[in-house]
Amino acid sequence: MKKQIIAAAVAASMSAVALADISITGAAKVNYTNIDTEGAAPDTNRFTQEMDLKVKGKSGDTEVVINFGGGAFDGDTSNGDGTYTKSDEAGSSMTGDNTMNVEDAYVTTKIGDVKIKTGTWDNGNNELRASTRNAGKFQANTSIGAVDLGFLASSAGASSEEFTVGTNLGGVAVSFTQKQTGETIKASTSFNGVNVKYLGLPSDTANSDRDYIEVSTKVGDVGIKVGQASTESADALDGDTWLGDFEGATGSYALSNDQDILGVELSTSMAGNKVTYRNVSVDGVAGEDTDINKFIVTRPLASGATFELTYTDVDDQASGADSSTLDLELAVNF
Repeated sequence: MKKQIIAAAVAASMSAVALADISITGAAKVNYTNIDTEGAAPDTNRFTQEMDLKVKGKSGDTEVVINFGGGAFDGDTSNGDGTYTKSDEAGSSMTGDNTMNVEDAYVTTKIGDVKIKTGTWDNGNNELRASTRNAGKFQANTSIGAVDLGFLASSAGASSEEFTVGTNLGGVAVSFTQKQTGETIKASTSFNGVNVKYLGLPSDTANSDRDYIEVSTKVGDVGIKVGQASTESADALDGDTWLGDFEGATGSYALSNDQDILGVELSTSMAGNKVTYRNVSVDGVAGEDTDINKFIVTRPLASGATFELTYTDVDDQASGADSSTLDLELAVNF
């Protein structure tokens, strides 16, 4: 009788696991990087890796998401004991090894027609600013007719509160976000195969406005994209996008106040590879510009992984510290 009770309990627990709506996805990449800087010897060589894991559980309209991240990230500083210290998106220091650490943890649900999200998550980079990850966030979104409404706050204080309204005006998607210290303006549209995007970050601080405009299209088999990011004399651009990694001390290139960025990208497919060329020009404060040329070849492998070769040449007229970087990456998503 005891054996039958135990067997029934085990069967019930297995059934519960089988019926649970749980999914696990993730990504991993390993990079070999060689950096040759003019006037510096020897070259810098290093292997780095990054691992990410997302666990999602769902019950009706409610989801629980936990993101784990681990590995020694490119740009980290070795402590000599198997651990690494890096600066996160908010600029604070954190130390880790090859263990998986919780990065995001949040719950999404619905109350009537209002979508709710609460917890901790990264808001992502854009062409004008770096990302932030704050604990204790709360977000609510809904729609009234053709108008989208949103509210965001965190336990960081009243200055974190944001109110957003968005709609479509004659084929142009627009949104406006009011913050305590400024605004965010977004607009995008497409016509005759040409895509246009605008992002503005007006600031209440004098001479600190930022804006970005992008035009993209396709001519034959070649994709073309042009982007211009600008700021004023009291502010510096940061962020990590196709224009480059400009996140201050944690990025590959730190910008000063009043430096603008102009980027041009050409991409096409060739013999099963995606081939991309980018030229990014950074305005110099004293008229000495920096040109960054990047050549990228991406190829999916039969194993399910993706191989990517990136060659970057930096002509830095301001410092004279020209450099070339070869980065070989093996990545997989699952």
